[in-house]
Amino acid sequence: MGAKVLILITVAVAMLGMVLGASHTVGAPAGSWDLQTNYTLWASRTRFTIGDELQFQYSTTVHNVVEVRKAGYDACNSSSPIATFLTGNDVVPLAAIGTRYFICGVPGHCIAGMKVQVNVKSKAVRTVQRCRGTGKRLRCQYETVLSSDTAAGIDQSAVARLGLAIVATGLILFF
Repeated sequence: MGAKVLILITVAVAMLGMVLGASHTVGAPAGSWDLQTNYTLWASRTRFTIGDELQFQYSTTVHNVVEVRKAGYDACNSSSPIATFLTGNDVVPLAAIGTRYFICGVPGHCIAGMKVQVNVKSKAVRTVQRCRGTGKRLRCQYETVLSSDTAAGIDQSAVARLGLAIVATGLILFF
């Protein structure tokens, strides 16, 4: 019975993680923090919102990550860093709206393209009307959803409800 409870808890935690924020491995899926990845293209294909996090994965013998201001980003200058990361598996929480700038501080790497600009957006809440049926049987309902989730085609409130239903059903069946 202990294994069943552990599985249910794992599912619940996974569902909660989906609702709270996303983890973005910089350069994934095709690359990582390296000299081959096009970070402008990567960032343009990703929506970053408050609560998300960036993961920089790289070899510490050849790279690092330096957060800089826009001027440092544009000039590839890491002499006035906001933060420096050196572990090779750095996690950077995105806790506020705005643009963040990251470069590799190893000489020549930023100029070669090893830099990324991340625009963090709000998880703004909005109301969406959902209708079912036709004619006199048309029934509409209003739901509050996160705009970042609707942009991605995912209704996180439905995902959360489904996860809770699965966990509740599991608890009833297993106990």
